[in-house]
Amino acid sequence: MSAHGDVDLGHTVAGWTGTTLALLGCAGAGVALCAAWTPGIRLGLGLIPVAGIVTWLLHLAGWGKPSGPRPRAEWDWRTRDTAARAGHAHCLGCRVGGPRRAAAARVPRPAAQLPVGDGAM
Repeated sequence: MSAHGDVDLGHTVAGWTGTTLALLGCAGAGVALCAAWTPGIRLGLGLIPVAGIVTWLLHLAGWGKPSGPRPRAEWDWRTRDTAARAGHAHCLGCRVGGPRRAAAARVPRPAAQLPVGDGAM
């Protein structure tokens, strides 16, 4: 058991790749800033949105994870999500992925349960 309890923290190929690219972009921009190299700053900062796009594309390809808990057998970061082709319910990234994914990911949410009052005001 980890310090975070018995949960899946979402370590995935998409997450690790995007984080690594964003870290390289920030570090590269920082080094270029210290060296006063303007093109390097732009290249480093340009890598950050690329990291987001790459992460999103990997998520759509099944290398990310849906929101919420996963079965313990799928906790390994190299496990591919077979349900990603149809889109994940309540996932903004899947809805942005196109109309086919948006239709598959559109699942009605249950109505909110409000507490019943005693009627006194």
